[in-house]
Amino acid sequence: MRDDTIREVEQFLYREARLLDARRFDDWLDLLAEDIKYWMPLRSNRYPAYSKAISILDGSRYEEGELSGEDDLAIMDEDKDSLTRRIRRLDSGMAWAEDPPSRTRHFVSNIEVEPGSRESELKVYSNFIMYRTRGETEQDFYVGSREDVLRREDGQLRVAYRKIVLDQTVLLAKNVSNFF
Repeated sequence: MRDDTIREVEQFLYREARLLDARRFDDWLDLLAEDIKYWMPLRSNRYPAYSKAISILDGSRYEEGELSGEDDLAIMDEDKDSLTRRIRRLDSGMAWAEDPPSRTRHFVSNIEVEPGSRESELKVYSNFIMYRTRGETEQDFYVGSREDVLRREDGQLRVAYRKIVLDQTVLLAKNVSNFF
């Protein structure tokens, strides 16, 4: 991968983080492809088949996968329309989970860029921490990884696919109303 492409992707992701932290959600929406899939699978703790911690007589009951699939239940499974509606709701005064609004800080690191499945696409892996504070005492940390597909449309990069994988199995936050 060319250094200038990697730098462009890094700057794109840093700008996206800045827009989210500044609550410039309409500008953030402009970074998304019209056909985006934006999802956060469920994570569960699984014992591997070789585990000595538990014993199940029927070995076929062991499940190796920690994450729900794209067609399974997810914490978030959204498209551009649902993301747009969420943002419009934030502006309506009826989003009680965000009244008063959260303050966030997104940190993006460990960015890796690979060719995508199409010439116009790039596959991007990154890690993130999102700190969220709201009101007087609410504080949450979301830590995880992202798998993105960035597509070049009219000379601009757009997020066409985002899979957000949290390291937490149990979310202690009162809501998941923010964007990753």
